[in-house]
Amino acid sequence: MRALVSVYDKSGLIPFVQRLVDCGYEVVSSGGTATALEEAGVAVVRVSEVTDSPEILGGRVKTLHPKIHGGILARGSEDQAELDANDITRFDMVVCNLYPFRETVASGASEDEVIEKIDIGGPAMVRAAAKNHRYVAAVTSPSQYDEVASAAEANQIDHDLRRQLAAEAFFHTAVYDAAIVGWFGDDQVLPLRRVGELRYGENPHQEAALFALDGHGSWWLSATQHQGKEMSFNNYVDGEAAWRLANDLGPGAVAVIKHTNASGAAVGADPLATFEAAWDGDSLAAFGSVIGINGDLDVQVAESIAGKFVEVVIARSGSDEALTVLGSKKNLRVLTAEPPGTGIDYRGLDGGFLQQTQDRLSMEGWQVASQRPPSDEEMESLRFAWAVAAHSKSNAIVIASGKQAVGVGVGDQSRVGAGERAVLKAGDRARGGVAASDAFFPFRDGLDVLAEAGVTAIVQPGGSRNDRELIEAADEHGIALVLTGMRHFRH
Repeated sequence: MRALVSVYDKSGLIPFVQRLVDCGYEVVSSGGTATALEEAGVAVVRVSEVTDSPEILGGRVKTLHPKIHGGILARGSEDQAELDANDITRFDMVVCNLYPFRETVASGASEDEVIEKIDIGGPAMVRAAAKNHRYVAAVTSPSQYDEVASAAEANQIDHDLRRQLAAEAFFHTAVYDAAIVGWFGDDQVLPLRRVGELRYGENPHQEAALFALDGHGSWWLSATQHQGKEMSFNNYVDGEAAWRLANDLGPGAVAVIKHTNASGAAVGADPLATFEAAWDGDSLAAFGSVIGINGDLDVQVAESIAGKFVEVVIARSGSDEALTVLGSKKNLRVLTAEPPGTGIDYRGLDGGFLQQTQDRLSMEGWQVASQRPPSDEEMESLRFAWAVAAHSKSNAIVIASGKQAVGVGVGDQSRVGAGERAVLKAGDRARGGVAASDAFFPFRDGLDVLAEAGVTAIVQPGGSRNDRELIEAADEHGIALVLTGMRHFRH
């Protein structure tokens, strides 16, 4: 048996190859891989000895040779005579991972340095081995080493395993090529990896699966699920909304999400008081919600959650005592996660995607348009309400009392309708509160609804042809009106 070994990432390589040698494999290698194996005392045959040709062009050409690729691509007995005639020996395994192209680009390296990390021989070997998987095992990741070595030791590297490895090998080179295409900037190829099946989609009759953009960190992919049922399609969608809002609101924030919108949200120094304020924003709608906690999940909050019906809890961390308390809720999914990233937002279409950068929450450049400026307390509350509005489906109006969302009107076809819904949710809590609108008021009727409910300050983007009418209405009501110059539509 014979293995061709050529890797850039050498983690776990030495013990893996030693296990192959102990199984009777002859190891052929080149360049830095061969040197690393030799220094570890592993017997190696250099590629140049097999090809009787030196490495040339500074190492750019090593393995591109008939005695290498003939040995990888040879089929069964039908090719044996030709192999014998050309003094070529078969390979049973190719162990290869590629130059770190994506990492080199991310480092800010020069164009020449990036080009040198476009691997040529590696993908050729990997694809050849994967194509010929009936006879050759293509090993492309250190994560595969233990399974492959164990199979070799049991003499069980069978067709099913080789086919599985081949699929991973082609994905490995596809992702690599996608990164190169993206670097050239002529096109965008999304290397999406199927992470797993979901029980169903938004509804039980819909099939669903989870995909991850390969090579891009995702908070949900690295999160730890401590208990509960598997995450569902809707859990992931609502979890994304809850975790992003909680993190945008800042440390100590709690977001209670229902169907991607906040039923309540709050920020405070006391974890239990903050959680209860967020829950009480709309305790009826909070039934069956997803909760994001931008901080530690402590035992008092856990005890409060345990007395409610909640689908998912996501926190930065959780104490052992808190996790024990929630352990009584067997179906409750409890996750701890890192903050979400700020990459690309993808929306599905029939047979395609829309792509945009993540919405950026900015509170710079705000201008007071009314005669009365907001007080410091009102301004703090306006910033809070603005963040919640930015994470709410349009049309959206959010009423806040301090740093507690008390009325969230979302997804309405008209802005005045969103305002009426927010006022209805807030009730008496609107009096003395502030409001945020995700986009401008086209007419003064929306502002009038909030003013009549007792709102004292409003933040909105501005930019309507009726801005002057809105400013005059604010002054008429004695309301402080702040313009952001930036909208936050969310469809």
